[in-house]
Amino acid sequence: MSHAITAEGLVKRYGKVAALDGMDLAVPEGTVFGLLGPNGAGKTTTVRILTTLLKPDAGRATVAGFDVVRDAHLLRARIGASGQYAAVDDHLTGAENLEMVGRLYHLGARRSRRRARELLERFELTDAADRPVHGYSGGMRRRLDLAGALVANPPVLFLDEPTTGLDPRARIALWDVIAELVAEGSTVLLTTQYLEEADRLADRIAVVDHGRVIALGTADELKDQVGGDRVELAVTDPAHLEPAARALGPDARTDAAALRLTLPATGGAAALTRALDRLAAEHIPVRDAGLRRPTLDDVFLTLTGHQADGPAKEIA
Repeated sequence: MSHAITAEGLVKRYGKVAALDGMDLAVPEGTVFGLLGPNGAGKTTTVRILTTLLKPDAGRATVAGFDVVRDAHLLRARIGASGQYAAVDDHLTGAENLEMVGRLYHLGARRSRRRARELLERFELTDAADRPVHGYSGGMRRRLDLAGALVANPPVLFLDEPTTGLDPRARIALWDVIAELVAEGSTVLLTTQYLEEADRLADRIAVVDHGRVIALGTADELKDQVGGDRVELAVTDPAHLEPAARALGPDARTDAAALRLTLPATGGAAALTRALDRLAAEHIPVRDAGLRRPTLDDVFLTLTGHQADGPAKEIA
């Protein structure tokens, strides 16, 4: 299998702080590869090295067959990138911003204008195409920045938390665009703080912490690492939480804030029935009950010791 992105032992230090401490990656062509980790784990540093914006202190990496240090000037014409903050010119219109990107990629005036109009339509910015960007909302600026990353139809695309701040409708629309790009043969490396996003889009996911990969696999493979299905129950009264835990046995885990208990679902649905019978025998009311498969949030908690970072405030 050919790899669009490889990284071997990448190290990047800032004084005594190791942003990367032996990062290894192998991203197959035509896939979405998710890079997940808490803030400060090394995700953005990895992207900056792979897009030639930083040089590693040690290790090597290739993108689209080009060495990110030795062949940086050749590589830049073959990648697209969108960072966490929209990099657009406030004094130009939306169309002019995209045309300028096309000129920088040497597409020529006519082709740049045509490509700009295509992307403005794709990202639902046609009505604002001829307005200066300083009048755009935050979400519109974000979509324009993402469109800029696609102007040259790059074979490899780096999206560093691309949907941060977007409202749910705009986020789903972007997911559709990413799926279309991969269907057309592009390779996407995606960093995200939305676990649902990685679950839906990524063919494979690397969980990163302290500058290195600590787990790698599909979403299902990572979930399997934290156990199988679970019984989850919620009681109605805080006073019932401890008695419920005793009734369910030593495997029960409690969440006092949510008045919730979880335990392994040995035997599937029968385990749920047994748990409900035990609580009923103790006259403990249950507000909610069900079987639940582990989520990527559970993976985060198990592997890194804390929950994933919460999403930023959404903007239209």
